[in-house]
Amino acid sequence: MARGLGKVGIKDVAGAADVSVSTVSHVLNGTAPISAEVRERVLNAANALGYLAQRRTKAAISVLRTVLLAVPTDALPLSDNNLYSWSLLSALTRECERRAIRIVPFEVDKPTLSGSVIVEAAQAAEADGILLLNDDRSELLREIARSKIPAVLMNGEDHEMQVDSVTPGNRFAARHATNWLIGQGHRTILHMTWEGRSTIRRRLDGFLEAFRVNGIPASHARIALSDGFLPQLGEQAMLAWLDANSGLDGVTAIFCAADNLALGVMEALTRRGISMPGDVSVVGFDGVALGEFTNPPLTTVAVPLHHMGVSALNLLEMRIVNAMMSPPAHRLELGCRLIVRKSVRSLA
Repeated sequence: MARGLGKVGIKDVAGAADVSVSTVSHVLNGTAPISAEVRERVLNAANALGYLAQRRTKAAISVLRTVLLAVPTDALPLSDNNLYSWSLLSALTRECERRAIRIVPFEVDKPTLSGSVIVEAAQAAEADGILLLNDDRSELLREIARSKIPAVLMNGEDHEMQVDSVTPGNRFAARHATNWLIGQGHRTILHMTWEGRSTIRRRLDGFLEAFRVNGIPASHARIALSDGFLPQLGEQAMLAWLDANSGLDGVTAIFCAADNLALGVMEALTRRGISMPGDVSVVGFDGVALGEFTNPPLTTVAVPLHHMGVSALNLLEMRIVNAMMSPPAHRLELGCRLIVRKSVRSLA
């Protein structure tokens, strides 16, 4: 059983692993060749005693003291339409409190704001690193990268791989959800999406890929575009699509690129007297809480929002610790999971 973190030291690990203190030091710091058997014994003991967790926590606190959090204006207020960003930021804030990291919020109030402004704010705050949410414009990321201030982009893609980034595995998760629908017997599926950033386009990529790998003609992969991700825009797009196609036109399932869109789609279907899942199944993406309370409850792809901020802090920590090595940028994709509720009917 692990002992209290404050009471565990390197001597305890050495005793538990039946090796010398110097051997433990060499294993943990990589300063000498150690046999695989001894190395495994030491690491198992250090983990069981809680020493590894203690060491990591101490390192995080000492390395990261202040971070600049650059956030788009529309991601800050809590609303039913903003649960995705708000959940991510809430979890990040709690983790910073746990690690005694000071957050300096910086509101990105214009979509044209330059990276140099963010860099200047970070320098003024004497920040150890920058966390940037959503905004993945290439020029902005170039300016941040040139500053040499460690930075991590959350929920975005740096196509030039200039800074570290952490994002959901959007393409793989969309492919998995679509593949699951196909496994439920659905062959003609509508993807409701919008002209969003690359993270949203990855969901479309995964949707189309599922049809290719299952050998289903591309004509069965239908696509509808909304003017945005808000529920009312999803409702308008769904109503327009139903009008243009004189109904469902053979579609048995609708896969929405966001839960917000799914809420609007479900409202449109209800207005037209189309039952769910009797006439058509509906799946969302994001896993925000409102999906539990729709009628029927929404099947969705849950994004690990509570882990994204933690992962971003860990990437910042790694970047600072390994600064002398100038490691290449990392792109971390987090796995999503499918939550099956009652909005999908099996046709298999």
